[in-house]
Amino acid sequence: MPSKILKEFKEFAIKGNMIDLAIGVIIGGAFGKVVTSVVNDLVMPPIGLLLGKVNFNNLFISLNGQSYATLDEAKKAGAATFNYGLFLSTLLDFLIVSFVIFIAVKQINRFRRKEEVKPDPKENMKECPECLSEIPKKASRCKYCTAVLEAPAAERA
Repeated sequence: MPSKILKEFKEFAIKGNMIDLAIGVIIGGAFGKVVTSVVNDLVMPPIGLLLGKVNFNNLFISLNGQSYATLDEAKKAGAATFNYGLFLSTLLDFLIVSFVIFIAVKQINRFRRKEEVKPDPKENMKECPECLSEIPKKASRCKYCTAVLEAPAAERA
């Protein structure tokens, strides 16, 4: 019994989808670190400068009522803080990652081959009123019983 379970697990783990998923998670983690660095080191400083030299990492509210110059000072004092500046940075991280993933998926879908929709062969067929065989809609004579058929409405006009 245990060898059967191990065999099934081995088959599951070696399947291509499992390996692709693992690679995607690893690349996604690395990509997340790059985006976090871009946001914290490149995007937020100019935004902070435009908003009056604000350091987003130090935007917080001390919940014990005391005032602290930096978030580090508040943490050292053991004060509970509401860190809305860090939240804004994380939110911006999320929005950038989401947008990049959206663009990537959109491009992948664009490059995938769209399966050509084959017309239903029965769509262009009709039934012969004499022998009940299937014949093309545009036929004026049945190829099986040679009965003369009524012309389609578009051709009669």
